[in-house]
Amino acid sequence: MSQASKRKHVVQEVLGEHMVPSDQQQIVKVLRTPGNNLHEVETAQGQRFLVSMPSKYRKNIWIKRGDFLIVDPIEEGEKVKAEISFVLCKNHVRSLQKEGHWPEAFTEVAEKQNNMNRESPPELPAEPQLSGEGSGSEDDSDLFVNTNHRQYHESEEESEEEEEEEEEA
Repeated sequence: MSQASKRKHVVQEVLGEHMVPSDQQQIVKVLRTPGNNLHEVETAQGQRFLVSMPSKYRKNIWIKRGDFLIVDPIEEGEKVKAEISFVLCKNHVRSLQKEGHWPEAFTEVAEKQNNMNRESPPELPAEPQLSGEGSGSEDDSDLFVNTNHRQYHESEEESEEEEEEEEEA
């Protein structure tokens, strides 16, 4: 199977499928990613441990801080105590809450994330002014300032002198 078709199937599985955790599985929240396909997670009871990402998700699905996962326990692990079996997106979280499978400890966190997404509408870029609208002075104060380069400040007197010299020439 090619890498592109593998990625397609993995993404369809994660985005489309609805999954309810079994008795052995738990829902956890990602706290940080120390690297090497490991993620530090916290359970609803407050227990923290590392989980490993299976090879089918590597370089196909990205997990960030605050995401929720369904994990399968690994009995032989000391530090790494579980393996990721499913990555939960917002739609999965909502459906698990409606069905009553969502842990109470994570209810506030999930609601905050949903409310933040609803309250802050996407910022639209300001409409650019057309050059003929009569904006007499050009104000560059809202432009990004690169701190890696020296800043040259041009005074109005210098620019007027340069314009006069250009007109004479």
